[in-house]
Amino acid sequence: MTRSLVLVVAAALYNAKGEILLARRPEGKAMAGLWEFPGGKVEPGETPEQALVRELHEELSILVDETDLEPLSFASHNYPNFHLLMPLYRCLVWTGDVNPREGQSFAWVMPSALHAYPAPAADIPLFNLLSGK
Repeated sequence: MTRSLVLVVAAALYNAKGEILLARRPEGKAMAGLWEFPGGKVEPGETPEQALVRELHEELSILVDETDLEPLSFASHNYPNFHLLMPLYRCLVWTGDVNPREGQSFAWVMPSALHAYPAPAADIPLFNLLSGK
């Protein structure tokens, strides 16, 4: 069976305490209620970094410079109807206060506690990496 490839990009935003921001998918969206890294789909003509800067502004009202995005890892996961490829970037610097614009809840989480938050299957290996498991 041929699946479409979906390219999304995500950020591990770290605050001064070393906590990572997770966003909870709102009701009405696929995988509602699960916790994930902020980010989203890469649009045609965008680089992953450009997409992540756009998505972080759209979702969280923060401004990020592409040069402050550090490639960290990636997830490659087969879902029933598509294959997800998700580069993950570490980001320590941004301008503005995190203010969710899409009705999502968010939490600052110590890396060791990431697994306490139910997440999409593609995020679990990234949780493992960041928590040192």
